[in-house]
Amino acid sequence: MKKILFLMVVISLSSCAEMQQVLNQLPQTQGIGGVDIAGGLKEALNNGISKQVTKLTAVDGFYRNEAVKILLPEELRKVDSGLRRIGLSSLADEGLKVLNRAAEDAVKEATPIFVDAVRNMTFMDAKSILMGNESSATNYLQNSTSTALYGKFNPVIKNSFTKVGADKVWSNIITKYNSIPLVNKVNPDLTDYVTNQAMNGVFKMIAVEEKNIRTNLSSRTSVLLQKVFAMQDKI
Repeated sequence: MKKILFLMVVISLSSCAEMQQVLNQLPQTQGIGGVDIAGGLKEALNNGISKQVTKLTAVDGFYRNEAVKILLPEELRKVDSGLRRIGLSSLADEGLKVLNRAAEDAVKEATPIFVDAVRNMTFMDAKSILMGNESSATNYLQNSTSTALYGKFNPVIKNSFTKVGADKVWSNIITKYNSIPLVNKVNPDLTDYVTNQAMNGVFKMIAVEEKNIRTNLSSRTSVLLQKVFAMQDKI
């Protein structure tokens, strides 16, 4: 009988060990008190995408938003001032506007990439984000999507230059500037520059929403957000 009881205990312990191994392999979603931390962080990021990033896709979404407006790269500021000096201020203004138009066009391609990154967030990702600083969720998204976003944005920006007329405007600007006597001629890579500036603008806007949710109780618009970020408040 003792041998039978011993075997039953061994089998039971073995089964528990195997079960624990299986459980350890399952994705964790629950935090303290059964609160779905990952779900709350995903909702917060989705809010940032739906409420803030979509603003950038509207006409003047970049151009009229001083927080993300794309300014000229340093090497082109002399072009801008040079044109204004010879009475071509309207051309300089148009050149700036079409760069922002191309960015507004490209950001429409961002949402599917963000959705994949949010969907793939793990419990451990969510836990470290929740206990991190006020832009930890934005930083997670930036680290998870930057390569894919650049690959998606760059050809769209290039096509958008043609679509919004930026290629013609800037060809005219560069030609006019380079014809000014005694200036150093320029030929910048505006596609790369606008791609990076558009990405920076996207993450700035997501960070705005994340900070709102972390610091403003009224921005926690669901029970899940209230529960998850209440945990952060106690830190």
